[in-house]
Amino acid sequence: MTRLPLFCQAPVLRISKPLQYLSMAAESRLNSPNTQPENAPQSLQNYPVPLSPPPPLISKNVELNRALTASSKSSLFSLSRKDVLFEDEWLIAVNKPNGIYCETILSSVQILLNTDQVKLQELHLSNRLDRDTSGVILITKSHKVAAKLVKAFTNHMVKKTYLASCVGTFPKWKNMIIKSGHGRSKHGAWRVYAYSDVGRVLPGGSFVRDMETSFDVLSVNGKSCSQESDANHEEEEKIVAEEKSEVVGSCCSDERDEVVVRAHPRSGRTHQIRLHCQYLGIPIIGDVKYEGVYEWKDRTYEGHELHAETLSFEHPITGQSVFIQAPLPLWASQALAQAQLSSLDV
Repeated sequence: MTRLPLFCQAPVLRISKPLQYLSMAAESRLNSPNTQPENAPQSLQNYPVPLSPPPPLISKNVELNRALTASSKSSLFSLSRKDVLFEDEWLIAVNKPNGIYCETILSSVQILLNTDQVKLQELHLSNRLDRDTSGVILITKSHKVAAKLVKAFTNHMVKKTYLASCVGTFPKWKNMIIKSGHGRSKHGAWRVYAYSDVGRVLPGGSFVRDMETSFDVLSVNGKSCSQESDANHEEEEKIVAEEKSEVVGSCCSDERDEVVVRAHPRSGRTHQIRLHCQYLGIPIIGDVKYEGVYEWKDRTYEGHELHAETLSFEHPITGQSVFIQAPLPLWASQALAQAQLSSLDV
């Protein structure tokens, strides 16, 4: 009787064993001390704990409805020349309305511009705004200019200001600088972390990064704070977030105040201003993901009240100073007008 070679009896082993070996080798390399950050956590208990709470339960359905509305609205949206805030051979800046996605803005700019004037594939978004944030969007017309502006944004050479209408705890400060950590777990929302956690690994493999924002209170309950704020600017309060805020969650209290602030982000993290407003106890109106009121004074809000007011930078080609300002949305113009009138009554 002829004997079959042993390897013919179980050919699957000749396939599975090399694959298993490669998998184990890859895992060994990943777990090697040489490839792990010095402060990488070794167990779930050692991961950094966020200082801000997770999104409220109401936010899931509200955000879904807003996303559906924005998708429908974006499909019909188009830009006109009156939306253009600045344009030259290399750049174009437009005023983005709330409830419109950035990708829709980019597509609309492609239609607005003459296709013979610029190669469509070379248009790039230099900055991004959240769906419900209005204001300045800057777009480059070539890869070369895009690369230079990316470097400028990365090196914090681009200055930005935002206006936000908030409801929460009466602020005890007029000017504030807050520094904290920023990050999220693999499937979680963006959260505020302790500043001392910057550089630590999160469950999804990302790292806690630093974020810093400067705030000026413009008005509280319609009364101007700008004059006093300017006079005491040297007394700017500084917070380095290390513990859970005592005022987070106070937005659910019956005693709440309407606060309008101007924010100057000194870093460019996702949802940075929204997160810092939440941590300071003044979540932005309509920002249900970060504890902002959904209904206020008999009105239901279909988006948050945050506006990208200005953008200033050195032109990547000419070297000249560029200052771009977007017109105010209705809520912002009304709030600032009311604050101005209150200052005249004093």
